Amino acid sequence: MSIAFSKYHGLGNDFILIDNRHSAEPIFTAEQSIKLCDRNFGIGADGVIFLLTAVDGGHQMRIFNSDGSEPEMCGNGIRCLAKFMDDLGIPSLERKYSIHTGAGLIVPQMDADGQVTVDMGKPFLTAAEIPTTLGEAGDRKVIDFPVEVGGKVWNVTTVSMGNPHCMIFVDDVASIPLAEIGVLFEHHPAFPNRTNTEFVEVVNRGYVKMRVWERGAGATLACGTGACATVVAGVLNDRCDRNCTVNLPGGDLQIHWLAESDHVLMTGPATLVFTGSLKL
Repeated sequence: MSIAFSKYHGLGNDFILIDNRHSAEPIFTAEQSIKLCDRNFGIGADGVIFLLTAVDGGHQMRIFNSDGSEPEMCGNGIRCLAKFMDDLGIPSLERKYSIHTGAGLIVPQMDADGQVTVDMGKPFLTAAEIPTTLGEAGDRKVIDFPVEVGGKVWNVTTVSMGNPHCMIFVDDVASIPLAEIGVLFEHHPAFPNRTNTEFVEVVNRGYVKMRVWERGAGATLACGTGACATVVAGVLNDRCDRNCTVNLPGGDLQIHWLAESDHVLMTGPATLVFTGSLKL
């Protein structure tokens, strides 16, 4: 038996895409996905994304990270999924797709210039919503809050885009020992569900540089939800504007936190790398 797959990336954050609409559950287990993501013995990817049919007859996204964990959502991943659906010729209204995720209903749109704009919904800002035990109470926002990690005190701001993020503003993002400190933040006891961690350097109010340690995947070239959370955190700390370019190692994402609706829009590329088949 052969299973068709496609490999896509969003600014270097790469995924294996599976058309899984024939089954209610992912055709590969978390353990099998780990093997597929292995860059020496498998296809190689940051995660495996499954396109499923939702209970209402619409579309559903499931994803296994390269360590086998299942995140609620993935910003670069959902752009790649939208491009995958468009390439499959799945009908859409005005090239928009409504996709059920663990973070709720997300609506990506294929733009005329080939990029994908995703309405990521409203950010969650209270400690209980992240979730994190930082702060005085669960209904408080965690903004510029001191926490000791790796023997150093860092000031952090927490935001959830359906998945947890912890932002730290620094003077020089290139100097951060990401692999050393990122894993300590990810597994810090203040984050019961672990956390994605972004180190952010503000160049100006409309342009920031960001490096990310992703929960379940480690250092990646880009993180869409992380870029959204970064701009929200930047606005909360009065460091950047609501319409801001986030520069990641893999390239730029345009993020706009709309004042009128509180929704966050993310615009960026999604690129097909190659297709193939797996023999089971």
